[in-house]
Amino acid sequence: MNNTISSALAPYGWDDGWAAEFAPYAEQGLLPGRVVRVDRGQCDVAMAEGVVRADTAFVTPRDPMRVLCTGDWAAVDAAGDPRFVQAYLPRRTAFVRSTSSQRSEGQILAANVDHAIIAVSLAAELDLGRAERFLALAWESGAQPLVVLTKADLVPDPATLAYLVQDVETTAPGVQVLPVSSATGEGVDVLAAVVAGGTSVLLGQSGAGKSTLANALLGDDVMEVQTVRDADGKGRHTTTTRNLLVLPGGGVLIDTPGLRGVGLWDAEAGVGQVFTEIEELAGNCRFHDCAHTAEPGCAVLAALEDGTLSERRLDSYRKLLRENQRIAARTDARLRAEIRRDWKRKGAEGRAAMEAKRGRWR
Repeated sequence: MNNTISSALAPYGWDDGWAAEFAPYAEQGLLPGRVVRVDRGQCDVAMAEGVVRADTAFVTPRDPMRVLCTGDWAAVDAAGDPRFVQAYLPRRTAFVRSTSSQRSEGQILAANVDHAIIAVSLAAELDLGRAERFLALAWESGAQPLVVLTKADLVPDPATLAYLVQDVETTAPGVQVLPVSSATGEGVDVLAAVVAGGTSVLLGQSGAGKSTLANALLGDDVMEVQTVRDADGKGRHTTTTRNLLVLPGGGVLIDTPGLRGVGLWDAEAGVGQVFTEIEELAGNCRFHDCAHTAEPGCAVLAALEDGTLSERRLDSYRKLLRENQRIAARTDARLRAEIRRDWKRKGAEGRAAMEAKRGRWR
């Protein structure tokens, strides 16, 4: 690979691994570039010559999981005008959620991400369930999650702030929780150091302060910022597209629109990672297929009983597992059949139990 190309793309995350993957395309005369923004039918690609506009007609498959996405490394035919993206390299990681449609499709929000920054605003009451949902998707993507508690200046009492951080840390085992204030600069330098080593995606609901945080990391007012409603702490979508931006301290940042709906997409392993303490307890249950509802010898229920496990945490675990199972069942015929058989088995056991009771009553 041309050294000039490698040097120009290094700030965008180009490395020897990507160069090796790209070698077959280089032999065809194609040039590498990283997708920084995708519009309908076109995209902006960062190449050695700068950011260029390219047509995506050759990379628009029917499968939404295979469409070009912000963060992809593209193989561009730059010989003509317009330029065309001919292919993209296999993704190392991908942040995927389910769409809001009823067609059981996944939507890729960002590709080739190393850090998933989940922005949670301290201007409103903490929604731990939503944080757990984001964390499950982040772990499933292959990226390392990081929870950033934005607007920390709105919690002036250090003891209260420490309590909130601890509350989120309990919800996010194995994840760094960092209070940050874009207004005062608190925590911004620590966050900049974390994200300097790769590609980060910034996630969160509208009003979480993502665009303000992005500006703090960029050191400039690049992203437009809008006000948040005082009534509910919610905001309008400041960012309307996913944009990849080079950070002055190193690394790149993908800013995303605020996400009001965050549906799971094949995230069973991610859910297990978020609720590691429940998964570990489940390993001590008497029955390997324990549903943690009323079974004897259930270690999960015992922990609930003695207070080492909160009811909110268990309810959230059950909810996310059920949701993920429904999504998986829509796309996996074999799993649907297994679920039906399980329903029939449980129904038969219930009917048998009722018949046995009736027999005793007679």
